[in-house]
Amino acid sequence: MAIRKKSNKNPPVLSHEFIVQNHADIVSCVAVIFLLGLMFEITAKAAVIFVTLQYNVTIPATEEQSAETISLYHYGIKDLATIFFYMLVAIIIHAIIQEYVLDKINRKMHFSKTKHSKFNESGQLSAFYLFSCVWGTSILVSENYISDPTSLWRDYPHTLIPFQMKFFYILQLAYWFHAFPELYFQKTKKEDIFRQIVYIGLYLFHIAGAYLLNLTHLGLVLLVLHYFVEFLFHISRLFYFSDEKYQKGFSLWAVLFVLGRLLTLILSVLTFGFGLARAEDQQLNFSTGNFNILAVRISVLASICMTQAFMMWKFINFQLRRWREHSSQPQSVKKKFVTAKGKNSRKERENGINGTVTSNGADSPRSRKDKSS
Repeated sequence: MAIRKKSNKNPPVLSHEFIVQNHADIVSCVAVIFLLGLMFEITAKAAVIFVTLQYNVTIPATEEQSAETISLYHYGIKDLATIFFYMLVAIIIHAIIQEYVLDKINRKMHFSKTKHSKFNESGQLSAFYLFSCVWGTSILVSENYISDPTSLWRDYPHTLIPFQMKFFYILQLAYWFHAFPELYFQKTKKEDIFRQIVYIGLYLFHIAGAYLLNLTHLGLVLLVLHYFVEFLFHISRLFYFSDEKYQKGFSLWAVLFVLGRLLTLILSVLTFGFGLARAEDQQLNFSTGNFNILAVRISVLASICMTQAFMMWKFINFQLRRWREHSSQPQSVKKKFVTAKGKNSRKERENGINGTVTSNGADSPRSRKDKSS
């Protein structure tokens, strides 16, 4: 688990450079302390809160369902401890991917500083999006959410969820919380910090909102849909950095991005405007976890619509910037061609002038012989 970056310099202990270079080692030691706490009876009760999921409820088996008991989970304040531990795990995995995969590719490709940071960002996110898409899709298939869209709002509130779904949400929150200290560890530029904070904050706001408002079914579907589109973008950017002629991935991503936004809005409107709006119980009740009231439905739907509009605005600006870059390239090539052609014609004219001066102004050796004869 220990990871050390190769460096000839030995910075002072607990200095800024020391923490940045050895942050994975430091975090690994903290995580091992929690794991060692499970081995001793005195600390086991406290360590379990950090390492394992809390608030499980065992439902006895019935003749109609199955012969085995079912363990479901709900959320509580102790989940913050679990999120903290897996945030440490995310920092360690981030460092492993960075040093043993991305840094080796960077040394071979010899990227510039700008491409280097963007390549690292896309490499980290593409790995996370791929992992989340595969895991989220397996949950959707096992729980039959894809075959039955009414499960997005049926039997709301979804206070009790299976182990896989709760663990999925815990890891999602842990990953996006780990992105905040990574801004320090990766020495993010000051001009990029605000953009990154907004980017991370939007993910935490929507994931935590779906988790706390018991909208886990809808949140899982929208996350898998969004992650798939984002994975395609970042994997296309990785191929683009290796070969700038590669543009097909961005074209496919542009189509799927628009379709993803439309499908997100459709599912959200169906859930809040059709499914939950027709539910019998529409009273706010914190004890049962029921938040199905008009104000909450409008607020959640408005936040989703505003986020989709913001993403479309960023998408349009991105496409316009790419279009300008492509349209400016032929003009620059044409200018270079005209300049080279002008230089060649200038040389030809100079050669022609020199030739006429030689033939008219001065006598050639052969003409001198003719005159002497």
